[in-house]
Amino acid sequence: MPILDIYNQGNEKISEVNLSDEVFSVEVKEGLLHEAVVAQLANRRDGNASTKNRAKVRGGGAKPWRQKGTGRARAGSIRSPLWVGGGTIFGPAPRSYQTPFPKKKRRAALKSALTLKLKEGNLMILDKLEFSEIKTSKFVSLLNNLGLTNVLIISGENNFNLKKSANNVKNVKLLRTESLNVHDIIKYEKLLFTEPAIKEIEKVLQS
Repeated sequence: MPILDIYNQGNEKISEVNLSDEVFSVEVKEGLLHEAVVAQLANRRDGNASTKNRAKVRGGGAKPWRQKGTGRARAGSIRSPLWVGGGTIFGPAPRSYQTPFPKKKRRAALKSALTLKLKEGNLMILDKLEFSEIKTSKFVSLLNNLGLTNVLIISGENNFNLKKSANNVKNVKLLRTESLNVHDIIKYEKLLFTEPAIKEIEKVLQS
């Protein structure tokens, strides 16, 4: 059972926590992580790109000129893709990029990603993360004190002041526990949990 230190906002160790083997000591499946990231990014796509083929371009119902005798090439419609303003050949059309990813696989991928971060030594826990005011400079000072420059922060509480303070800081993202995902876990170098958040994550992934 992995044991991790718990720190306060002053970067002082105050206690330890035993992490669940079921969540933080599973086999790291790189193929599953890749599949999860591909599905997540695909599901973000709108699929709204659209062009008009020759059937959708306005006008061109009549033949531009007679078939023979003009000295020009034969033409049947000004909507031909060969003409300026004509239709597009094999252009994009609205479509869905939704990629099915079952709940069990998503949970397994999250466990693999969390285990990977723990093995790399890139997982940190704070007892709490509270801000009494909106102050970006104070938030940046906290990160510097903790030695964090590229970090995903998972908080179990809806702290408005913390969210606003972290909003414009480069290479930092703040998530609620229910929004935790494989792509962000892998994207950011460090993973910072509050103690209530990591307990909530364990409870959800073990259920």
